[in-house]
Amino acid sequence: MGAEHGQFGGEWKRAFRGSWARALGGAVSGALDLILPRDTLDGEARVGAHGLPVETWQRIHFLDGPVCDGCGAPFDYDPGPGVRCAPCMARPRAFDAARAACLYDEVSRDPILKLKHADRTDLAPMFARWLSRAAAELLEEAEAIAPVPLHPARLLRRRYNQAAEVARPLAALAGADYLPDALIRRRATDSQGGKSGAGRRRNVAGAFEVPERRRAQVAGRRILLIDDVMTTGATAEGCARALKRAGAVRVDVAVLARVKEAAGLTI
Repeated sequence: MGAEHGQFGGEWKRAFRGSWARALGGAVSGALDLILPRDTLDGEARVGAHGLPVETWQRIHFLDGPVCDGCGAPFDYDPGPGVRCAPCMARPRAFDAARAACLYDEVSRDPILKLKHADRTDLAPMFARWLSRAAAELLEEAEAIAPVPLHPARLLRRRYNQAAEVARPLAALAGADYLPDALIRRRATDSQGGKSGAGRRRNVAGAFEVPERRRAQVAGRRILLIDDVMTTGATAEGCARALKRAGAVRVDVAVLARVKEAAGLTI
């Protein structure tokens, strides 16, 4: 009996140590994945989970703060909590607050466009982790997460909505409801590229709505809206107006990247 008990105890201890080591290894691996993702875009050596070459990662301008509390634009210095930039103060936004994971520039453009146009949906979980950090304070308040919708004709051509591909894993990370079709784009719009701020607002005016059958998912709730890139914020504002017309009490926005100076960049 004693020998059997000792053998059983030894096996239990080895199993416990093995499970503890696996759990610790998983935690360490997860932390490394966040810092040094594994699958690179250019086929070079892998360093963590789905992600970027280390050289690219180091050159991305992540927006860790300080930023405008309204639109997420970076400040050169920290003015204190809750401060908004001059444009947000001059023309209040339809959404309540916005955050971006990084600046949209020559470095971040490539992986974002690969997600958007090159079927690299495997990058979406990495982008979701970016947003889970950049928009942490907004996620704490969010009850549901919704992607900016594509028009059905564009969705048919592209075969997936890049905003939805990021919103889905982000909702799982945050433990929030995922609302893939709470918003629809009821009319096709031209590309926003090359348009002025006023032109972008006209282009998406009245383009979004919450279908009657989905209003109960939105009414009385705090919604976090997900998109890939913010330039003037016209698209996010159009979506926010539609959500608030349907009864949302708050609409915040989280985007992968925001444009600081749009010249020469293709979105």
